[in-house]
Amino acid sequence: MRGWFLPENVMKSMMGIAKEFFEMPVEDRACLYSEDVNQPVTRLSPSFNFRKDKVLNWVDYLTHSCHPLEEVIGSWPKKPAAYRDIAGNYAREMRALILRLLAAISEALGLDSDYLNRILGKHSQLMNINYYPSCPNPDLTIGAANHSDASVITVLMQGDVSGLQVFKNGKWVSVEPLANAFVVNLGDQLQVVSNGKFRSAEHRAVTNMQSTRISIPTFCNPAEDAFIAPATSMVDEHQPAVYRGYKFEEFSGAFWNQGLKGKSVLDLFKI
Repeated sequence: MRGWFLPENVMKSMMGIAKEFFEMPVEDRACLYSEDVNQPVTRLSPSFNFRKDKVLNWVDYLTHSCHPLEEVIGSWPKKPAAYRDIAGNYAREMRALILRLLAAISEALGLDSDYLNRILGKHSQLMNINYYPSCPNPDLTIGAANHSDASVITVLMQGDVSGLQVFKNGKWVSVEPLANAFVVNLGDQLQVVSNGKFRSAEHRAVTNMQSTRISIPTFCNPAEDAFIAPATSMVDEHQPAVYRGYKFEEFSGAFWNQGLKGKSVLDLFKI
């Protein structure tokens, strides 16, 4: 996605402080380590769900909530010293971008511009910093197994090292990084709300022998108690509802319990 930029210095600073975080000594990061996927605010972890994954992904990641910023920023890493200022500025800019995207997608579906923002309730904004070290045997492991995101939308800053692939027309296609640009993934919640008109993107991350890769996705998720269902205007006698309605907490629980397995979580909610 180009044309709806964050300031270039904001993007570069965020990528720089992410790199600095993972280059700190292990003991400076250890206090954030947790295997509990239900930890509500800030967590550093290996793989996707360390307790559930039968085969671990070749990744470490830092994840934390970004909204409401003033309520969560106190739990963010204290080191590097500039982390909270830089990541907080990035999160504010990203919040504004996400709201613009939600309005544009609502209109593209023929809905009121505030439709998605309204039905999502007090929707969350979650940021990951995915750190994929260079791998001695890329053919034997993967950075992130194939999956679609449980989000409404995910806005991804890739950095300058290739590794993202999307599944299209029966094969995996690399999405090469572009300077000062984002990849916007449509998530499972948007597939449900649109009754399948928009489809969530199945994707994965591959490793390489030469370079460490960092990617920074920001997930826009519904509130846990938000009721998600196909929009009324997306359903008629010729196109019946494909999915049942549910509270997002039910979907989120299934997503974390099942792990990264393609788009199979959506199947649990089909009528």
